[in-house]
Amino acid sequence: QRMSNTVAKKIRVLIADDHQVVREGLTSVLESKGDIEVVGLAADGKEAVLKARELSPDVIIMDISMPNMNGVEATRQIKKESPQIGVVVLTMYADEEYIFDLVRAGAGSYLLKDTDSAQIAKAIRAVSKGESMIHPSIAAKILNEFSQLSSGKIQKNSKALRSEEDLSEREIEVLKLLAEGKSNKEIANELELSDKTIKNHIHHIFQKLNVTDRTKAVISAVRMGLIDLK
Repeated sequence: QRMSNTVAKKIRVLIADDHQVVREGLTSVLESKGDIEVVGLAADGKEAVLKARELSPDVIIMDISMPNMNGVEATRQIKKESPQIGVVVLTMYADEEYIFDLVRAGAGSYLLKDTDSAQIAKAIRAVSKGESMIHPSIAAKILNEFSQLSSGKIQKNSKALRSEEDLSEREIEVLKLLAEGKSNKEIANELELSDKTIKNHIHHIFQKLNVTDRTKAVISAVRMGLIDLK
């Protein structure tokens, strides 16, 4: 395959983890992918916030458990200052309490540390394009939690949509596939539509649910009882 005369812009990544061996390992693995460049390393949450400000990376790989400031608080501060920076959370445990805090803080992907490097690279590429990737065991916990909530008080408070008709059947179909972590291309193939049409559907879903990313769209829809995920 011939290279075009313009070199593709690499995805600029900051790695925040308190273990040097993890930082070094991830750096060498990610740099070998060709389309990813590690521009900085941080050993704790405070350093992650400072480096994010200084380097403006496209994506941050964020560990949860770090000294001085944990990954949840660091994500919250970074997303507040620079909402365009994508965050991939890499954690040892699928700990519910942290997961829900991270969803609220605006992280886009949640992977367990036993995830292979190809999946981590895939998550970085997805998040850099504003998409989400969630480890299935973590996704199940998020959806289970919000499914339980959706039958309770939150259901009554959901005034964001005037009625379920505000989302078309096609948009709900797209939402269900988003909830399975499928990319735009995979959704387009499954529904036999063009990538551009899927992008438009997702744009309208975000507007109607008043959200800015795929994870929050799915969670909002589950909370409102618009999609029922088993």
